Amino acid sequence: MTRIHEDFTYDATATDIATPVLEVLQQRRGVCQDFAHLAIGCLRSLGLAARYVGGYLETLPPPGGAKLQGADASHAWLQVFVLGTGWQDWDPTNNLQPSGRHITTAWGRDYSDVAPLQGVIYGGGDHHEIEVEVDVTALPEPVEL
Repeated sequence: MTRIHEDFTYDATATDIATPVLEVLQQRRGVCQDFAHLAIGCLRSLGLAARYVGGYLETLPPPGGAKLQGADASHAWLQVFVLGTGWQDWDPTNNLQPSGRHITTAWGRDYSDVAPLQGVIYGGGDHHEIEVEVDVTALPEPVEL
C-alpha cells in the first residue's frame, strides 16, 4: 500500500473506469479505484483473498490534518482477509488503514460489482454526462440528559 502511495501520482485525468490495471502500472498515475485494483491484483497474485470496497469519505479533515484524496466523490479502497482477524481495510490512495471516516456502501470483486451509478440514459443530444458530488460529515455526539 505504501509503495503504491509513494510511487504513483493521484491524477483524476489519467484514467477512466475502463482503464486496465496494466496501463495504470505503466503510467504510474490514476485515482482511488486504480490504486485499489492494483493492490488487489498484487495481493491475489500472492494467493491472498482481497476484495474491492466502494463508498465515501468524510469530507472535513481532522483539526490540523489534510483533506483526504477522493473525499468529494465516491471513493475506493480494499480489504484483505487475514486469518484469525477477518477482513482488514486498506486505503492505498491515502496510505492509511480506514477508520470511521470511510463509509462502506458495497464490496465485491472489482468496480463493476460496486459501481454507485449504473444504467442507461435515454434522451436527445450526442453527449450525456452525470456529475455527482457528495459531502459526508459526522453527526454531533448525542447529548445525554
